[in-house]
Amino acid sequence: MANRLADSTSPYLLQHKDNPVDWQEWGEEAFTEARTRDVPVLLSVGYSACHWCHVMAHESFEDDEVAAVLNADFVAIKVDREERPDIDAIYMSATSAMTGHGGWPMTCFLTPAGEPFFCGTYFPKPQFLQLLSGVCEAWTHRRDEVLASGSHIVEALRTATTIGAVGPLAASELAQAEAALADGYDWQNGGFGGAPKFPPSMVLEFLLRHGARTGSDNDTRALQMARGSCEAMARGGMCDQLAGGFARYSVDAGWVVPHFEKMLYDNAQLLRVYVHLWRATRSHFAQRVSRQTADFLLRDLGTLEGGFASALDADAEGVEGMTYAWTAGQLIDVLGADDGHRAAALLEVTEAGTFEHGMSTLQLRTEPDDPQWWADVRARLLAARDLRPQPARDDKVVTGWNGLAIAALSEAGVLLEDSSYLDAAQKCAQCLIDSHLVDGRLRRASREGVVGAAMGVADDYGNLAEGLLALHQATGEPRWLMAAGDLLDTALTHFADAGGGFFDTADDAEQLFTRPRSGADNAEPSGQAALAGALLTYSALTGSTHHREAAEAAVAMAAGLAARDPRFAGWTLAVAEAMAAGPLQVAVAGDGPQARELLRIAYGSTSPGLVTAHGMPDTPGTPLLANRPLVAGSAAAYLCRGFVCDRPVTTPEELTSALERQG
Repeated sequence: MANRLADSTSPYLLQHKDNPVDWQEWGEEAFTEARTRDVPVLLSVGYSACHWCHVMAHESFEDDEVAAVLNADFVAIKVDREERPDIDAIYMSATSAMTGHGGWPMTCFLTPAGEPFFCGTYFPKPQFLQLLSGVCEAWTHRRDEVLASGSHIVEALRTATTIGAVGPLAASELAQAEAALADGYDWQNGGFGGAPKFPPSMVLEFLLRHGARTGSDNDTRALQMARGSCEAMARGGMCDQLAGGFARYSVDAGWVVPHFEKMLYDNAQLLRVYVHLWRATRSHFAQRVSRQTADFLLRDLGTLEGGFASALDADAEGVEGMTYAWTAGQLIDVLGADDGHRAAALLEVTEAGTFEHGMSTLQLRTEPDDPQWWADVRARLLAARDLRPQPARDDKVVTGWNGLAIAALSEAGVLLEDSSYLDAAQKCAQCLIDSHLVDGRLRRASREGVVGAAMGVADDYGNLAEGLLALHQATGEPRWLMAAGDLLDTALTHFADAGGGFFDTADDAEQLFTRPRSGADNAEPSGQAALAGALLTYSALTGSTHHREAAEAAVAMAAGLAARDPRFAGWTLAVAEAMAAGPLQVAVAGDGPQARELLRIAYGSTSPGLVTAHGMPDTPGTPLLANRPLVAGSAAAYLCRGFVCDRPVTTPEELTSALERQG
């Protein structure tokens, strides 16, 4: 049987379509074949930008010797974790339970019933061949032990998905979470813990919100941690100093050497954090990083259809970092001796190198003393870098990650007053509504305008709704509020647990050996936290108590995790901050310059519980504008708590004073 990946919509699966391994996509056909042939299943899970996935592919899956063993003794299934996060989640739980750690590529051996009995991650070819031989021997001669092991693992994982005690996340719990984060904060290098260091985007959003809600000055401990982390990340090698955007993580504690892949979900979340940092501090640094990150999204990840691609690879021509690292000699070749030496000193490019083989990553530990010189040097270096081999792009458009981008670009558009960002957010939202919403239900991903078969999961609904609500507040267009409401109602119907919170998959989704659910944030908000945040914002914009109650229940389900390890509950904590501070609503009735000035003041508020609406009085589909008349024919701002409003104000000074009194 020939490899059957050629018709996939996944760039990751297409990377394997010419392997000598007889790969199949996940589906009943593959498991039926395993039952018919009476052989185990090899499940290999990865994603296109994964460095070690490429390494294992070159060593093993492109190798005829390995392929012969796999084809003879196994049914081999390839899964793109970004297309099927549900499959990834349950088998990653098994991998972590068996080995104490997880990662990609994920390598699992399953019974024909889909039960895992041995799991791991990357295996070099010699060890992988030994493993295949051992699994085959156990399947042939110790079948009862294998089946018993699989059943035991499945039962343990089913039990582990049961949610424990729940509770509130009120002011005292939020203060305790901030204190716990301070205990684990790296006050020298920024971020939390040691190497490797991942960008703690959701935790930073919580800290910004906590500082805004509790701080009487502009230098709270929470703000210090957020600002320090943002400064360290953006000045190190993890930030692309030439093209903007951030790599996936730093391999060291000082943010010097990144793992070079660039993910949409990281950059979307970091854009929002840096924009919010700029709002809180008015720092030129934060504004610069925000603009460069937004420009990276539009320039390097934008697709013809209006969505955003998933990732740029870590490798170019099989070499990690080839595109990005420099020697001092290369800088001199591009810039000339004087500018080259000056740039090397500024960018921490050393003779010994800070990366591999005498190469250095580019860092910008201090602001250049001549901004015009640096702008010219940056442009010249980027032009030269563009002539190098470039990393491949995974142009799959993932619903939830694009929702994160819509939210970030919507807020960047209004806060940085750049219409190109807002235009991109609107184009992306329309793309998703037009192509990813099929018969009222979201699909997970598309590629080149062709939507895939995988159904959307909870974070797709939550993150897209979050993005649409941010877009509604930025544009005043009721259609985005209505679309978000429809998505949230669908999620409440198909994802909600009667006991509170949400499953990751819908009640009518493919039934795996357990129905995944988790309140823990990983690289992006968990589905439960994403839905909680969107439900809360929707309730503030519409006055719906039903949606707020669902948000409160979802946050309560993650309270235990937030208390034990707030680093993995950052978005839940951020949502809880909005609950504690809101609902605080600003409705601006009217249009023209006066209305825009009032909106500018409202957008500039750091209150985590604040939402905005604007348009003409009684605009259909915008509840906050109902019965909000103009004042003497002029635009007016109504500051409300739970739709109970103060008298309208008509000047920026009056609105500023009113917001300050709300504290």
